[in-house]
Amino acid sequence: MLRFFLTFVALQLSLFGINMLGVVQQHVVLPWTALLARMCAALVTLFDTTAAAAGKVLWNTATGFGVSIEPGCNGIEACIVLFAAVMAFPASWRHKLTGLGLGFVAVQGLNMVRVISLFYLGQWSTPVFNFAHEYLWQALIMLDVLIVWLLWVRSGNKARASSEPASSATAAA
Repeated sequence: MLRFFLTFVALQLSLFGINMLGVVQQHVVLPWTALLARMCAALVTLFDTTAAAAGKVLWNTATGFGVSIEPGCNGIEACIVLFAAVMAFPASWRHKLTGLGLGFVAVQGLNMVRVISLFYLGQWSTPVFNFAHEYLWQALIMLDVLIVWLLWVRSGNKARASSEPASSATAAA
């Protein structure tokens, strides 16, 4: 348990440090954030043609209201926490890669729901938007990370249990 914790903390520190580098911000974080805004706009325009994306902003072309997807709101930090937990946990590389891929999709999928909901909440009520942005969605995204990680750990335990040979008592029967 201590080894997991120390590895988890070391990986987080390393990944957050890398995330803060100017070159990573410019060539990975900002393009990802702009892509996130475009993906959210594409989903919203399926039922609301007034949505558009400009850079890292999802905005309403009719009202002019927009939400800017800033650091901490693009899902990267939540993915860093999940990735550190997956990599620190003792599991096969195949299982870790599965956890990283599916975990990324789960966290970013919920983050898209978050951005879109904030886009509409902000047009409806500023106090509700502020509460959802500052408290509700912060907790829900971290809860998503925890649940995804726990499901991943559980799936690894089930796979490991089903691949173990039968016990001698079972084999004798």
